[in-house]
Amino acid sequence: MEFLLSDVHDDLASTVDALLTKADVPARTRAWIGGDRGPVEEVFTALAQTGVNGLLIDESSGGSSAGAIEMVVALEQIGRHALPGPVVESIAVLPVLFRSGGITGERLSALAEGAFATCAIPPVAPLAPVSDIAYLVQDGVLSTATAAAAVATVDPTRHVAELDPAETIAEGVPVDDALDIGTLATAAQLLGMAGAMLTLAADYAQARHQFGRAIGSFQAVKHHLADVAIAVEMARPLVHAAALGIDGLVPEGTDVRRDVAAAKVAAGDAAHLASRRALQVLGAIGYTTEHDLSLYLTKTRALLTAWGTPAALRQRVLESL
Repeated sequence: MEFLLSDVHDDLASTVDALLTKADVPARTRAWIGGDRGPVEEVFTALAQTGVNGLLIDESSGGSSAGAIEMVVALEQIGRHALPGPVVESIAVLPVLFRSGGITGERLSALAEGAFATCAIPPVAPLAPVSDIAYLVQDGVLSTATAAAAVATVDPTRHVAELDPAETIAEGVPVDDALDIGTLATAAQLLGMAGAMLTLAADYAQARHQFGRAIGSFQAVKHHLADVAIAVEMARPLVHAAALGIDGLVPEGTDVRRDVAAAKVAAGDAAHLASRRALQVLGAIGYTTEHDLSLYLTKTRALLTAWGTPAALRQRVLESL
């Protein structure tokens, strides 16, 4: 089976990376933390104009009818820049959820055009990142929703809330596909964040000198960063394989839900290791809000349990053996 990305995928990754690099996402993230969501929403709209937000939406509703592999390529780059907001919910979960419920038209078009929207699917995802547009699925009933009091998380850009149902949109809506795509999209985000933290640590190790030498020349530092690089590169094919499974491009009988769970476990472990090792390399400066590493540290901690806790996903893998 071919696991290498095509030139189209490489171009997509380069386009998203270039857009977010030019946008200076860390500065916009700090504006979000300060209460101004406008700068981040501008970036989200710009992503929509490149087609990222509509990757999983049919062309008839303003999307591009792409697949999960294109989605994970884009989400890895979004994770690399730690873009705040309900990214997974807007780009991945809701398009699939609406498809499962037979919903077309304006709701999907709004997502393709860059609307921030959120959703909760208890008990796997009982809390939703706060957003003006919200949806809830309970016992197969999909409805619009209103948020209860928001709760702060360790990530200052991520406030979550329980949702209360409002207007019923569809009944008998299956949720497994939406849950799997949410798990996989979060894994892709974590994979990108792990790579970014590795880059931050490696750059600092080259620039920081001690005893007349760059600290990156010390064997202990090299081993720390090598461990992270190995974890990232071991997680990436699992994420891609799970995406192929969701797109139906794997042999019959493949346990796709197991592969999705394994992908998030591996990506989460890589991001967790990257956060610990990057902080060890940078030292106390990594804790400060002024350093970009702090944005990744807090977001990693918040996303590790989003759309499937490590314990629940490991249990799924174990039960499949």
